[in-house]
Amino acid sequence: MNDRRPASLGIIGAGRVGMVLARLASSAGYRVRIAGSGDPSRLGVDAIAGSVSAAWAVDVARESDAVILAIPLGRYRELPVAHLQGRLVIDAMNHWWELDGLRPDLADLRTSTSETVQRFLGSARVVKAFNHMSASELEEQARPPGAPERKAIAIAGDDPADVAAVAGIVDDLGFDPVVAGPLAAGVMLEPGSDVFGAAASAQDLRELLAGFATSQRGILVARARGGTLPSRW
Repeated sequence: MNDRRPASLGIIGAGRVGMVLARLASSAGYRVRIAGSGDPSRLGVDAIAGSVSAAWAVDVARESDAVILAIPLGRYRELPVAHLQGRLVIDAMNHWWELDGLRPDLADLRTSTSETVQRFLGSARVVKAFNHMSASELEEQARPPGAPERKAIAIAGDDPADVAAVAGIVDDLGFDPVVAGPLAAGVMLEPGSDVFGAAASAQDLRELLAGFATSQRGILVARARGGTLPSRW
């Protein structure tokens, strides 16, 4: 068990990913608060075994040690910014033009979407994770440490202590953590990359990350950034 593990996890977003993560976190022993887009009393968390409660997003942000963002990315400006200041925030959001509309701010390859979220959230400590695997894969592929065919989740973040804390959460929820690099490296986990949609072992995931620069998506990102990618990825 990671000794930096928070005692409680908040989840803002009660769609498929949010509810799956709530179940996994509850099974791992976390106290979980989850917020949807409406009245918490109508969320129906009673069907989830363990310590899961529904709350308004403001209360989830204010009362949780770490908060997972699992809403459509296009709605990130609706987040309770004031109550996320200084908080460890795990960005599991993705940009889908079908849901978000044509959003140049979310489609700009010169930055990662998690960096956009970080700029908006100010002093919140944003780490990218849990975005590149589907809800069904998250639910079906979770395994205890050391289990055969255990899958991996990539993590991108700037602060080593925060990355270590999220790695502990990933491990607790049933996956091997693989550090992709700083928050800017979160672009390698976004839709369009070879990592996105991959339910891969830790070794295979590392190989996909290592090949990003020569992948079709990597070449597009490099062109948008003047022809090169940061060497520390």
